[in-house]
Amino acid sequence: MGLALLSAVRLAQGGPGLEEREAAVAANLRCMVCQNQTLAESNAPLAADMRRQIREQLAGGRSEAQIRDYFEERYGAFVRYDPPFRPSTWLLWLGPFALLMLGLALLARIVQRRQRAAPPPLTPTERFRVQAWLEGDEP
Repeated sequence: MGLALLSAVRLAQGGPGLEEREAAVAANLRCMVCQNQTLAESNAPLAADMRRQIREQLAGGRSEAQIRDYFEERYGAFVRYDPPFRPSTWLLWLGPFALLMLGLALLARIVQRRQRAAPPPLTPTERFRVQAWLEGDEP
């Protein structure tokens, strides 16, 4: 009797694979509060609401792709941990590389300016005077 009741509860919740499917979808979506965690990892109240929506949609017969599309439509491509490469997400994909290149160009420019601003090398006479001063024999 207990096993039958457990089976009935499982079926009412959407079947035996519902939790695994929910976890799979939640692992591929970003928490909009934390942004460094997936929905599956986050303890934020919004993440709990989003996981509940995933569960309800899965129980309602929607596919994982349809659910991802729903959240992407609602929150934008940033909600996905693997946003598709298309014009609206180029900044997400190429932005870090552009910032890296900008940083390297800025670093190169700073190094060049410092090299140009460096004092000219000492003449042999100046070197002799410095060496004498360091040894305590001031000329």
